[in-house]
Amino acid sequence: MKRKRSKRSRLRGNRRGYHGHKFKSRGKGSTGGKGNAGTGKMAGHKRTYVLKYHKDYLGKHGFKSKKVKFKVINLNRIKEKVQDFLKRGIAKKEGKEVQITLKNYKILASGDLGSGFLIKATEFSKKAKEKIKSAGSKTEKL
Repeated sequence: MKRKRSKRSRLRGNRRGYHGHKFKSRGKGSTGGKGNAGTGKMAGHKRTYVLKYHKDYLGKHGFKSKKVKFKVINLNRIKEKVQDFLKRGIAKKEGKEVQITLKNYKILASGDLGSGFLIKATEFSKKAKEKIKSAGSKTEKL
């Protein structure tokens, strides 16, 4: 009587060996790539993961502006805060003149400023410069 060959020996050389499609027996499942592979714009199988854990992964995100943004301060506010500036060391009193240094500030023209000031700032509006000079004070750009 002829003995039946084992399944292993009968399927040796057969590409799938009773497992159907090649992925069904791979051992690691259908990984869909290592790591973040396959998480691109059209990816469906990892989309839920990407949307949950990497919210900024997809889409455009603009650019970083290189423009320097100044803080703004009006002339009337400077006049109100002179004593505070002196306490904080932003302003110095030299004789009758008060020297105020405002780094990264733009001076705007709202209000009036008395005489006896030297204002050093990064930017001045045209109107503010005119007002300061007409009041008898001086401006200096940093």
